[in-house]
Amino acid sequence: MRKDARPPRAVTQEQADSLAAAAIAGSWTLSGLAERFSNAGAADAELLARRVLDLMPSEPIGGETSVRNMLAELPHLPKADVDVSVTESTVWRFGVPRWQTPAALCHTFTLTMPELEWFADVQGRLRNKPGPLHHYRYRNGPRLIEAPKQRLREIQRRILHNVLGKVPVHSAAHGFTRGRSVYTFASGHAGAAIVVKMDLRWFFSTIGASRVRALFSSFGYPPTVSALLTGLCTTATPVAVVRGMPYEQASFLRARHLPQGAPTSPALANLAARNLDRRLAALSRSRGLHYSRYADDLAFSGDWVNVEQLLWTVREIVRDEGFFVHHSKTKVMREHRQQRLTGLIVNQQPQASRMDFDSLKALLFNCIRYGAASQNRDGLPHFREYVRGRIAWVGESNPRRLGKLRALERRIVWE
Repeated sequence: MRKDARPPRAVTQEQADSLAAAAIAGSWTLSGLAERFSNAGAADAELLARRVLDLMPSEPIGGETSVRNMLAELPHLPKADVDVSVTESTVWRFGVPRWQTPAALCHTFTLTMPELEWFADVQGRLRNKPGPLHHYRYRNGPRLIEAPKQRLREIQRRILHNVLGKVPVHSAAHGFTRGRSVYTFASGHAGAAIVVKMDLRWFFSTIGASRVRALFSSFGYPPTVSALLTGLCTTATPVAVVRGMPYEQASFLRARHLPQGAPTSPALANLAARNLDRRLAALSRSRGLHYSRYADDLAFSGDWVNVEQLLWTVREIVRDEGFFVHHSKTKVMREHRQQRLTGLIVNQQPQASRMDFDSLKALLFNCIRYGAASQNRDGLPHFREYVRGRIAWVGESNPRRLGKLRALERRIVWE
């Protein structure tokens, strides 16, 4: 795609008024905007139209006022780097839906154009609006959870099912991928003399809008559609939420990023990390090691590992790919000590620890003896499903344990 060689010229306030009026006087397309800008006296009408469409992929809710404000600030806004025209030579990949225009998105998601623009919030205007207007709910803890509200969540689920679910991830990625799990992630490291575990810091928030937009473009979507899909899948955290956080973390959150809590974020993160997986897998093969990744957990193992050299090289690759290593969580685990990955012990075969098994067995006994409600100390709304989930996790790789736990669960009288 063609890059613009020069930015559009700055406009005066008077010119901004006339150009804004011309912009909303017809269709919001490249040819339509260019023609009306030319009639309004713009020196570089087509270049200006491309720039406006890059910044406002769809006609703004604020109408003439929004366009006027944007034109007045144009010299200070980031330079466009893509051609916004839709060509017939678009190469579609992975069998994704061929949404050529914003109107196609509106039809798919049963939205009007103003509604689509509001949910996508490409301009980031909702970031400074009152809480009820935000599309996400925020929960602070060890990690900031940004959970989309119901309507946006449903839109994201459709994007996940119709688009992202069709795109294959790297074979080393085991998190949030059908047919793979913490067990498949850990199984390749079982019985190794040395297991090295590393964590990526701020994994989701370091994946910004530009990287997400490039992914959608690589599937075949034209720039205007890619920008809207990116807006639907990313967010900029409000200032009030990031207040008090470390500066570097807050900087990532203030910019548009993948929200941890959105249905689309894990799949997009796996795709964004594909080149990282490719490079780390190649590095591991060259040294006779096995590599796998589960979300932000990286694992390497082998019978002989030059640990210092491996750690240095991995850190350089991670940094080169735009991610960060959480240095305090790096662990080197040798075979004479317990080797643990994603809660599983991998010294012989991946399985939950004896402590996890005994703890769950005690919980089931107490549920039988004192009633299930007495053991739901955190007030979980679906406690029975929670218990069954723990049974499935602890017993997945050990049929004997699984049988014992299920037998105990059948004796519980659930209220």
